[in-house]
Amino acid sequence: MTQDNLVKFKTPETPENFSDALSALIRSGAQQIIAQAVEAELNELLGEYQAVKDDSGRQAVVRNGYLPARTITTGVGEVEVQVPKVRDRTGSGIKFNSSLLPPYLKRSRSVEEVLPWLYLKGISTGDFAEALSALLGPEAKGLSSATISRLKAKWQEEHSAWQTRSMRHKRYVYVWADGIYFNIRDDERQCILVMIGVTDTGRKELLGMEAGYRESALNWKTLMLRLVDQGLQHDPLLAIGDGALGFWKALPQVWPATKTQRCWVHKTANVLNKLPKKLQPNAKFGLWEIYRAETKTDANQAFNRFIKTYQAKYPEASECLGKDRDVLLAFYDFPAEHWKHIRSSNPIESTSSTVRLRTKQTRGALSKTTVTPLVFKLVQSAQLRIRGFKLLGDVIEGVQFRDGIRQEAEKAIAQPTEQKVA
Repeated sequence: MTQDNLVKFKTPETPENFSDALSALIRSGAQQIIAQAVEAELNELLGEYQAVKDDSGRQAVVRNGYLPARTITTGVGEVEVQVPKVRDRTGSGIKFNSSLLPPYLKRSRSVEEVLPWLYLKGISTGDFAEALSALLGPEAKGLSSATISRLKAKWQEEHSAWQTRSMRHKRYVYVWADGIYFNIRDDERQCILVMIGVTDTGRKELLGMEAGYRESALNWKTLMLRLVDQGLQHDPLLAIGDGALGFWKALPQVWPATKTQRCWVHKTANVLNKLPKKLQPNAKFGLWEIYRAETKTDANQAFNRFIKTYQAKYPEASECLGKDRDVLLAFYDFPAEHWKHIRSSNPIESTSSTVRLRTKQTRGALSKTTVTPLVFKLVQSAQLRIRGFKLLGDVIEGVQFRDGIRQEAEKAIAQPTEQKVA
């Protein structure tokens, strides 16, 4: 056997063959799981009409074969699916509609969400098919540039509908605010104001989004008034963000009852920038001692220690920190389980940094009409629960927290001890 033949010859253990076999096995498993899930949906429907009989006493709703097979693009590639049908012998129009596989579903939701993510990462519309083939395999179909253009138009329609949704029954406990800047066509400087909130059930979701040209108090006020007009009746209990936002000036004008928490990540960066590089590691640890202290008293002691350490030689750094003491330590009056989330703007900053990356990739190729729905789709997909959300009810009811601990719980523990001493 020649060397060339040796190169071409592939055994069953060859990585390429193994990879293809594994991919096929995963797709086969996905196909079985989908079929089982749809079958469970069908059995639920049949069980619902089990007692219904036709004029001849026969079962009224019965199985009746399958609809034609079709393929759906999923995260593991193309998967062939078949949806069963039912026959309604009563003629009342009972049909089986799978919630898992709607009639016109062509791709899974995970694939839908990866499309705006790829675009914002810098993949042009014409390169989507190639990029998705690398992710989903060469059989990824139906994702041409024309398809992507239609999806972008759909995102714009969804954003317009979302801007007018009713918020009458919504309540947000915490909100994070940030402004995302883009270089777009015609040398314009586009700023999108983004607000993410945590509902009373602990769900993190996109609350508001407004396009503008700068983070002015007027633009932030416009965003918040829009939310009020949509039916939002309750002021959030705490707002978190960077200290440079015009948001803080607009906040008391629309939501006067909302407390404020400045972001420790931004504050740390601002303070360190006013110190020599050789001092920054120790200073960073000093700031860490403040916001990671177990009690507000300990935090204030670390706060005072930091200011005394740097005030004489570096007054600008001390002043940068000291002027925001109250709003930097506001999180101590909320449940300790929430501190990780509310003492910084990371819940919104992580999304913002991903979106900002698109600016570098496109070099101004975005337009004002395309950037807003794309940001909307990306931020909307990042909806997570926060740890300790069950305590949100106590926060809403106005229960007082000291150093992250519910005060009533402290009293309940103290009472038996006092009685025993007596």
